[in-house]
Amino acid sequence: MILSSCVSRSVVQAEEYFTIGMAFFELGRFQEAETWLNRAQAADRTMVASEYNLGRIAYETGRYMDAVRYFERVLAQDPDNVMAMRAAAYSRIRNGDFEIAIELYNRVLDLIPESADDGFNYALVLYALERFEDSEEILNKYPFALDENPPSRLLLARTQQAQGKPEAIDNFARWVVINESPNPNGLLDYSKALEDAGLFARALEQLDASLEALPQDTLTLRRSTVLFEKARILMTVDPENNEGIEAFNSAISAGFSDIESIEELISDNRIIQANRELIQRALDTILEKIRAEEEQDEDEDDEDGEDVD
Repeated sequence: MILSSCVSRSVVQAEEYFTIGMAFFELGRFQEAETWLNRAQAADRTMVASEYNLGRIAYETGRYMDAVRYFERVLAQDPDNVMAMRAAAYSRIRNGDFEIAIELYNRVLDLIPESADDGFNYALVLYALERFEDSEEILNKYPFALDENPPSRLLLARTQQAQGKPEAIDNFARWVVINESPNPNGLLDYSKALEDAGLFARALEQLDASLEALPQDTLTLRRSTVLFEKARILMTVDPENNEGIEAFNSAISAGFSDIESIEELISDNRIIQANRELIQRALDTILEKIRAEEEQDEDEDDEDGEDVD
């Protein structure tokens, strides 16, 4: 009877600790949350929820391998816990363990094959591994989701584009229709698919749409890059059109400095001589600026060395 009372009290304590821990979690106070969830875990080792939420805290604080260990401990106790499988897969992805993430998604889809969201995440990992055909195959298993979830349609278009399939254009076009605010990166990819198909006027339209959707630079795309792509198409497809060099100048003014891309443009035999000279002049200016910055860095290093002596 005494043993039973002790066990009951331990369970009650674990529940109290868990409740306090989750309250801190909801407030974003992860350190306090982790302390109380660890207490809950210690009070009742069978409390899977504590392990799971400790994993969530580890994930939110960027400790992805710790998160993996928590989620996989949950799976050791409850092998069919889909939430833990998903969480372990997310953590593996953030840690760069894509092949293991694929195995986890396979297990999830074996348990709930109808889950379009998990199918999309699985396809996304396959795409990251450049397994484009496999990614496309997974996405096509959920046709109803392609119009309900615009990112799924965009991913399908990108997998087909990577394989050189002309169907990519139709899926990009459908993505634009069903998406109220298409992202500029997707529109840039759409323009490349159109350019590859020789549909240059439509490609330029999508580049303009990308610029409109990109009022300022983001972490993944700069306006100068889109402007350069527009300039490149105009100067190679319609060399006498002054809009091409104007777009190029706008790209340079916006900070475009990809030397390799500029050198490739100069070497394109479709570029007229007058534009080639202007592009070369801009490239020389960029190179001079880079050399000046390198020399300044070297001088500063030398000064720092002298100070140490």
